[in-house]
Amino acid sequence: MAAEHDLVERLRDGDPDALAALFDSYGDRIYNHCFRATGDWAEAEDATSTVFLEVWRHRRRVLLHDDSVLPWLYGVATNVCRNLTRSRRRRLRAVAALPRPAAEPDHADRVTDRLGSTARMQAVLDAVEALPAHEREVLGLVAWSGLSYEQAAAALDVPVGTVRSRLSRARSRLTDLTSGGDRDA
Repeated sequence: MAAEHDLVERLRDGDPDALAALFDSYGDRIYNHCFRATGDWAEAEDATSTVFLEVWRHRRRVLLHDDSVLPWLYGVATNVCRNLTRSRRRRLRAVAALPRPAAEPDHADRVTDRLGSTARMQAVLDAVEALPAHEREVLGLVAWSGLSYEQAAAALDVPVGTVRSRLSRARSRLTDLTSGGDRDA
């Protein structure tokens, strides 16, 4: 796609309008990927901002795959989310060591709705969390973000066959986890 090549060239040349156009085109998709990876609205917003900051910082290394910058963006997003998740785990371990004050419920409808959707997403992520990290990443890119095997391979910098086998193992394990291990043969 010539427009995508043009956009990437402008970005590599340091045109901030190219970054804005890239965000306008793909910001929602990257945000959704980050939300699925983190399970938290605020962290997904932070991650999305960080992704596009990293894109700007590394604009000379932007890669096109099948005439699209999206697989590269998903690769950046996957790395950003991986780092945020690692930081969150460290932070949660530190907070767990502190004395906890009594929780006070917040009755605002909007907050309740948001927490409810976050809790539902967390339940899904708990099942996915049991998967090895490399299988979670492939599942997120192919099943949730809709990348082809080839695009996911480009985003993760692994062979296509590796993406296929990781996804197959992830699906099998998720079936076992969600059915309580009672798979019908």
